[in-house]
Amino acid sequence: MPKSVTLIRSDQLSDVAEYAYAATAPAQARLIFLAGACPLEADGSTAAVGDYAGQAVRVLANLRTALAAAGATIEDVISTRVYVASSRRADLVTVWEVVRDAFGDHDVPSTLLGVTVLGYADQLVEVEAVAAVLD
Repeated sequence: MPKSVTLIRSDQLSDVAEYAYAATAPAQARLIFLAGACPLEADGSTAAVGDYAGQAVRVLANLRTALAAAGATIEDVISTRVYVASSRRADLVTVWEVVRDAFGDHDVPSTLLGVTVLGYADQLVEVEAVAAVLD
């Protein structure tokens, strides 16, 4: 099966970033817009209360589950937005390291944001994504 996502890099932009600066999908790709994955357990409780890395792990597990339900994998993700309920850069970096490691070589364009609050009680992390698949 042909690859549905092409990551784009530029030698005119900093190579410090741990992600591609852009990505494309072919015209025939089916786009999948995922709601923000939250650190919720199956019973609706918030996982890893107070633990940024622990919540990021749960968020990524839930993201993989949502992708699978749509017929996709993490390798089909074309971009992400990572929300962290903190004004501390160290907390953002902690979450980013979990996300970066989960994506590995498929380092999609991503935006990392510190926000004041997220929607669920004790929620610290949320990851929104777009994926593209060739059926």
